[in-house]
Amino acid sequence: MAREVRTLLIVDNSATTLFYWGMLLKRLEYKVVSKRNAADALKVLETDQPSVVMTEVTLSGTDGGVALLKEIKGAPRFKDIPVVMLTSVMDPDVKADCERSGCAAWFNKDVEPDTLYQKLQELVESTPRQHIRLSTSVKVIVGDDTAIGGSARTEYASAISEGGLYVRTQYPQPQNALTPVRIQLDGGEVRAKAVVLYSYAKNEGPYQEPGMGLKFEEISDQDRRLIRQFIREHLTRGIAH
Repeated sequence: MAREVRTLLIVDNSATTLFYWGMLLKRLEYKVVSKRNAADALKVLETDQPSVVMTEVTLSGTDGGVALLKEIKGAPRFKDIPVVMLTSVMDPDVKADCERSGCAAWFNKDVEPDTLYQKLQELVESTPRQHIRLSTSVKVIVGDDTAIGGSARTEYASAISEGGLYVRTQYPQPQNALTPVRIQLDGGEVRAKAVVLYSYAKNEGPYQEPGMGLKFEEISDQDRRLIRQFIREHLTRGIAH
């Protein structure tokens, strides 16, 4: 089953910040609504409640991000919406005030995308993902022509994360089969052993394509870093921060 698309409301004075995080979160398959001040953000809450509100502490006008947080947490209709502070403010007293007022998390704007993603998953999903899952197309060699590894085939992965990948193939291996994989990334080749978690026939599954979901069972720290770097570069490509 495909996951429900969650709506995030981002509130910030900076058009650059709104563009960067808006584009990045859209690439992570969130729906994003952007506003420049607290008053406009509250109007959004009245008509279309988001799954999460992300706000800067310092906003234009008399109502800053702290006031917006307190207004949301003080309203019975809105109090269950998680509020994440995504800010350039470093003041520990302001952070403590936000935590007392009920913010779900506090991040500085230089936060790594995977760290923010993990928190958003925790806040809105009943089964949160631990790693960013990037939709992509990368060449993968599955199998190694041994009795255990199976016939070696060149396939393509349509999604990849630090935890595994989804391989498009007409020849999925049996569930629980352990197979070697070689993944061709921009920064080099990743070698791992992965177990088949599930497989889909044509027109099945969230991607409506035949293939199999693989979870890495054996992978080096260096290869995991290559995947992390590949994902980050593709998520942030073409957007300034």
